[in-house]
Amino acid sequence: MKPHQSPIEIIAAKRAHLSRLANQGGAAGEQKALLLMDQWVPRPKGVPLRNLLLELANCGIMIKASSFDALAIPNSIDLLDQSQVRQHLSEFTFIEVKTANQPRVQPGFKGFFFALTESEINAAEQLGPRHKVALYNKITGELMLTSVPEILRRTTSMNWQLSVQL
Repeated sequence: MKPHQSPIEIIAAKRAHLSRLANQGGAAGEQKALLLMDQWVPRPKGVPLRNLLLELANCGIMIKASSFDALAIPNSIDLLDQSQVRQHLSEFTFIEVKTANQPRVQPGFKGFFFALTESEINAAEQLGPRHKVALYNKITGELMLTSVPEILRRTTSMNWQLSVQL
């Protein structure tokens, strides 16, 4: 906040800040990105999610549900059927969606600042090419499918942080 701002300027600045909040904008961006991709489904919940995480664990892959937002799967898979999940697991791609909603983000996502969590990085390491990051620009509609290793190669700066919950 700048010194000597009028109340209207403060309100406008707060509104601009709120429009950038990842929890609201990110979730809406994830939903819009999912609509663009035919074979993507939102991260399952309940029994289908437990089936998926169990089958991954049986293969030695231990990831958190929060490490991906969507799955790219063959259309005919019933995620409630554990045998189908087991049979087709190697065909699943786990997708983390990162949403840009700032005008400063350039084509190709140059200037896009976002966070990769420890669980997302861990999932990318364990799943290899079966883990993707979808960068989605809500303003321009640009969608880029990339990976954590590619993002790290392109990175121009990093800020490490520790997030805690009390």
